[in-house]
Amino acid sequence: MELRLLFAFILMGVVLFLTPYFYKTVAPPVKKNAPVAATSEPASGANTAAPPAAPAETVAAPAAESSSASRVAAKDEQLYTIDTDVFRISFSNRGGVVKSWLLKKYKAHAGNPLELVNTAAKVEPPFSLYFPGPKPTPDVNQALYQAKPDPDSLGISFDFSDGNTTVHKGFRFSKSSYLSNISTEVTSAGKPVPHLIEWRGGFGDVAVANPSGAGQTLHFDVSDGKLVKSSAKAAKNGPVTATGSYSFAGIEDAYFVAVFLPERAAAVEIATFSDSAPTVLDQKETAFAGAAVGAAAGDLSVNRFELYVGPKDIDILRAVNPKLEQVVDFGWLSFLAKPLFLIVNWVVDHAVHNYGWSIILVTVALNFILFPLKLTSMKSMKKMQALQPQIAAINDKYKNIGLRDPRKSEQNQEVMELYKKHGVNPMGGCVPMLLQIPFFIAFYKVFSVSVEMRGAHWLWVTDLSQPETLAIHILPIVMIASQFLMQKMTPPAAGGDPNQQKMMMFMPLIFGFMFYNFSSGLVLYYLTSNLVGIAQQFFFNKTSIAAVAAQSVQPPKKRIGRK
Repeated sequence: MELRLLFAFILMGVVLFLTPYFYKTVAPPVKKNAPVAATSEPASGANTAAPPAAPAETVAAPAAESSSASRVAAKDEQLYTIDTDVFRISFSNRGGVVKSWLLKKYKAHAGNPLELVNTAAKVEPPFSLYFPGPKPTPDVNQALYQAKPDPDSLGISFDFSDGNTTVHKGFRFSKSSYLSNISTEVTSAGKPVPHLIEWRGGFGDVAVANPSGAGQTLHFDVSDGKLVKSSAKAAKNGPVTATGSYSFAGIEDAYFVAVFLPERAAAVEIATFSDSAPTVLDQKETAFAGAAVGAAAGDLSVNRFELYVGPKDIDILRAVNPKLEQVVDFGWLSFLAKPLFLIVNWVVDHAVHNYGWSIILVTVALNFILFPLKLTSMKSMKKMQALQPQIAAINDKYKNIGLRDPRKSEQNQEVMELYKKHGVNPMGGCVPMLLQIPFFIAFYKVFSVSVEMRGAHWLWVTDLSQPETLAIHILPIVMIASQFLMQKMTPPAAGGDPNQQKMMMFMPLIFGFMFYNFSSGLVLYYLTSNLVGIAQQFFFNKTSIAAVAAQSVQPPKKRIGRK
């Protein structure tokens, strides 16, 4: 029995050992695994040998099967909405782009929430992808992405893949902040594809007087420490790019900005575009007066940015990034314009709570601060008026002297000596106007760039940053009347030509024509200055100051002595 059992084990071992040599087809399960493992290798690996036709088909079929399994796409287009305290954003999964970006706290001129996207533009929507180099084979800006909304975190992500090219976009928002997060990634055959994130066809309030002039791209160059801006004209011959160490880059209009702030230290590239884009005003499609600016920004690999889209509010911008405050450009008179803006804001916050009344109070205060200089000018003009008889005598002395006669210089010298003797400045009458010019320019800039003035109401004025909406603009007309009255109260220049003085009476009409379509806040400032000037001139004329000034230049009376 033991021998039989030993013989049986030996026979089983022989059978198990020799069977594979006689029956080679018994190992198909092992050979089936080989092609599956090969599909994860590059296609060039299949060409290392010249296999027969049958094995080649078995490799290709699993490869196609694997490719179809990795495809990610949606079947049809759908819209998704993100709603926060400050935004209402509409996304489309066709391209994973933004179709609408509304600012809830800022109104368009029609009264509805302000739309930052030019929805009439015939270019790719915001947050499409721009490829400076070779583009992926599929048009990723028209592909149907698979969307994954996340209501709990106020976020949404979009994914697309055709098996070779893979795209991911992610957006995350905050409940009450203008700051959000965005990430984009594009790979082809597993390798990253350089790309930028676009905002094309204009940005911001397209209903302003000159939207093409207000729109610009911008970036802050850390190495140079300065803000760089470019208009659509810079890209009239094609996209213009800049690359460097930038703390932010994006697009702006007069009152709003959209900028990408890199989360890591990397070179950022920004491209400027010139787009021929129409816009919609009052439900009618019209064309931009000029080209609409477009922008694209990215770090050329995996883009991870903080994204600020919102108003150019200095306090908000400073909290996001101290450098971002510089997008509010007060111009070359910023040393005067910015303090004026801050003072007007302070009065609004702590006193009147209305920008119109704040402008009036600040203007009155400015005029009283400058009154000592204006008083000196008033005295000088009164002296010139009192010197009129003495100047007339000098002119009669040189009555028949031509302009080229050497004695003409003697006439001018006598007049100047008379002025010098009595401390009269011939240009003193220009001082009030010269004092107003820098403040006028500063206020003009304040109304042009400060979003706080946009939509600010005062009495019948609906927007202090814009001309009045009434058929007849009241403020410029009242300003003309005040200008006439002030001119009547101001003493005429000594020795002035009567014809020139008559011509000067048309100056208020010229000023009224100039101011008729200026921002209402600027007209209110100038009108208030005129009214304060009238009050100050009335005070001067009715007090002894004017009489003392005139008396000081009178020649001493000759005493008649006794014989």
